[in-house]
Amino acid sequence: MRIKQPLPALLLLALLSGGCTTLNVPHEPSQALPARDSAFGRSIQTQVAPHQGQSGFRLLSDSAEAFTARAELIRNAQSSLDLQYYIVHDGITTRILVSELLDAADRGVRVRILLDDTTSDDLERIIATLAAHPQIQVRVFNPLHLGRSTVVTRTMGRLLNLSQQHRRMHNKLWVVDNSVAIVGGRNLGDEYFDAEPNKNFTDIDMLSVGPVAEQLGHSFDQYWNSALSKPIEQFLSTRPTTRDLKNTRTRLDESLEETRKQNPALYQQLMTYTTHPRLPVWRRELIWAWNQAMWDAPSKVLSKGEPAPHLLLTTQLAPELNGVTKELILVSAYMVPGQPGLVYLTRRADAGVSISLLTNSLEATDVPAAHGGYAPYRKTLLKHGVQLFELRRQSGDNGDSDNGPHLFHNGSSNSSDSSLHSKAMIFDQQKAFIGSYNFDSRSLLWNTEVGVLVDNPQLAGRVRELALEGMAPPLSYHVLLENTQLVWVTEDDGKQHTLTTEPGGWWRRFSSWLSSNIGLEKML
Repeated sequence: MRIKQPLPALLLLALLSGGCTTLNVPHEPSQALPARDSAFGRSIQTQVAPHQGQSGFRLLSDSAEAFTARAELIRNAQSSLDLQYYIVHDGITTRILVSELLDAADRGVRVRILLDDTTSDDLERIIATLAAHPQIQVRVFNPLHLGRSTVVTRTMGRLLNLSQQHRRMHNKLWVVDNSVAIVGGRNLGDEYFDAEPNKNFTDIDMLSVGPVAEQLGHSFDQYWNSALSKPIEQFLSTRPTTRDLKNTRTRLDESLEETRKQNPALYQQLMTYTTHPRLPVWRRELIWAWNQAMWDAPSKVLSKGEPAPHLLLTTQLAPELNGVTKELILVSAYMVPGQPGLVYLTRRADAGVSISLLTNSLEATDVPAAHGGYAPYRKTLLKHGVQLFELRRQSGDNGDSDNGPHLFHNGSSNSSDSSLHSKAMIFDQQKAFIGSYNFDSRSLLWNTEVGVLVDNPQLAGRVRELALEGMAPPLSYHVLLENTQLVWVTEDDGKQHTLTTEPGGWWRRFSSWLSSNIGLEKML
């Protein structure tokens, strides 16, 4: 007797088979092009030469500057542009940068774009159309091979392969002519560049010039040539044509013109780089220092269980973490220390190290579940003398004392909600680490990350100033322990007050409580 296949199983098979690979696209390796291949690269080499192997750095804490730097670097590129990102959101800033990338490709610049698979949800066709340009290649890291056709099938496909699908490429990197790089916490999207009226992610990037850019270019090559990186065309039934690309460019130009007419102030603000370039000024402002570029091995995501230490960025960073003797400041959008992190922090605090942590409050975080992974550790940390600061959703400052651009309240979105997205560590006011790494289990174990450690008290001091700015009473809650209970001390219009109930709506409280109680910590 033949057993009939159950209808749900047949539907599941049909769903998961939707969007399977139909194009056979070769996976050809390529390497970063030497800096000497372009006049821009050679000019950087000339500038670097007197500094005897050191690299030059300038912080990009201002959102407008961070956007301008990317746009200007595209315009200066003459041989290669290598972009590596976790998230790309559509918006005016992304469209301007894509337009500049296409112009760069037109003049012969080789463009390689490596995106995490989560970026391409429902966007494969649009993103892949860029690769119809002979100078542009797009690859997807750790892709889902089944069920790509709809949100439902993607979700089902990932649920059936959670061991791989929760391991993501979280790196954010921008390398130009293998001589200048931007490394830090920003993805691509209006909310990262102060162009979204309802949301402002505060973040820190670092313009990195010289040998460090070559090191970061090597990290890009490792990911680009990994077997986990697949040409995006593999996930399409038909390859985009030059006509598709032409149509995309037409729609892109039309959308930019529409924005120019409908929101001229924002458009002019973003396009300032076309008339008043800043890169020459920034090159004169560089801080020259010894440094070390660090990144997780791409194969980290293939590990069965927890990855081996030699694959981890944190293994490279361990000498600094263990060597701090006076002061440690951690800035992290998501702070989920886990038991190893808790042991580390409390032991260093017990040894006399002053430790201050700045993260999001429950009301400000964009991932309340991650807050649920952090909250249970607060009392123990406080008992050992660790200082906790949680960024508010909106500043309690009346705004009268603004005397220049700041990380936490700047640009055109002063009235928008803020959420901390920065990732930084400052060791003994001497060294600073800037990158994509959050102090949580995801960054430690599951995601891949990249960053740069800079040994220079001037640069470390500037990062420290930004962190202390974020800890100021009008901007953050200072979490304290009073009679075994947590309280949140803050300031509104110059008046200090204390909250005995954690600020945040009921849904955020529930999400935080749920993640804490069902054991999601290692996934956060």
